[in-house]
Amino acid sequence: MPDNTTTTTAGVSSDAASGIDLAKPRKQWKVVMRRFFRHRAAIVGMVVFALLVLFSVFGPMLWKYDASDLNLGRYQAPSVDHPFGTGQIGDDVFAKVLSGTGFSMQIALVAALINTAVGVVLGSIAGYYRGWVDSAVSRLTDLVLVIPTFLIAAVLSRSTFSTAELSQGGGSSNWLQVAIILGLTNWMITARTVRGMVLSLREKEFVEAARALGGGPGRVIFRHILPNTMDVVIVNATIAMAQAVLLESALSFVGLGVKYPDTSLGLLISENQNELLVHPWLFYFPFIFIVLISLSVNFVGDGLRDAFDPRQKRVRA
Repeated sequence: MPDNTTTTTAGVSSDAASGIDLAKPRKQWKVVMRRFFRHRAAIVGMVVFALLVLFSVFGPMLWKYDASDLNLGRYQAPSVDHPFGTGQIGDDVFAKVLSGTGFSMQIALVAALINTAVGVVLGSIAGYYRGWVDSAVSRLTDLVLVIPTFLIAAVLSRSTFSTAELSQGGGSSNWLQVAIILGLTNWMITARTVRGMVLSLREKEFVEAARALGGGPGRVIFRHILPNTMDVVIVNATIAMAQAVLLESALSFVGLGVKYPDTSLGLLISENQNELLVHPWLFYFPFIFIVLISLSVNFVGDGLRDAFDPRQKRVRA
């Protein structure tokens, strides 16, 4: 017995001398961050996304031309003065892409927030209450999933913007309307995912203890259950952002998305789709930025998914 005690004490002393504290567990958020920063594609995506944000926020302030400047010379090829060339009415394409990137990212962010909020609330209510509430939410989700998201968004955009144009005479800002429509038509996957997790978590001991202590349904859901689903919610939010960028571009391409005086990358592509063979820079530069936004957000989402997954072995917990 003395020998074992001596050996154990010596082992602890050796670990303490080497700076390793075996008794102190590593916090979960630190493990998640270390896993995330070991995901190379996620880091690349995060850097690219950060650069795009800086590009869209500070670019219009620093660039010498504004998106509304005209008569700068029609169809000039990319040059030092106009890095992305000029368009049909002598507008600077670089300034237009700056503005379009900002609007597209705003739309994606707002749509993802609405998407996540609606999906989390409906999914958590369905999973917690079960019974007829679960059946009603599930049938609504199934019904909306049957109809293509693009078709729903197109119909809503058509009816909403037609009414707005009649009442306001056109020329009003509509990017927020587009973002709201996209957020309200793409929440179904988030709702289903959260519902499944809440169904499992509601039977756990800590939830039973919260109920026994007098916690009401709202407190139990939002204080005890939902915090344990944040990993899935965050990953779904990043995916929703990437989907919103592509869906907004598709709507604008067919004339049902953003309209002037606002602009977006999809609207720029729609305006210049016939210039692809003659003046390709008018089409390709907005297209490249759409791809960069979508890929960067997807890479970040993949990194977060892997970081939150306890089965990942990149970093030992």
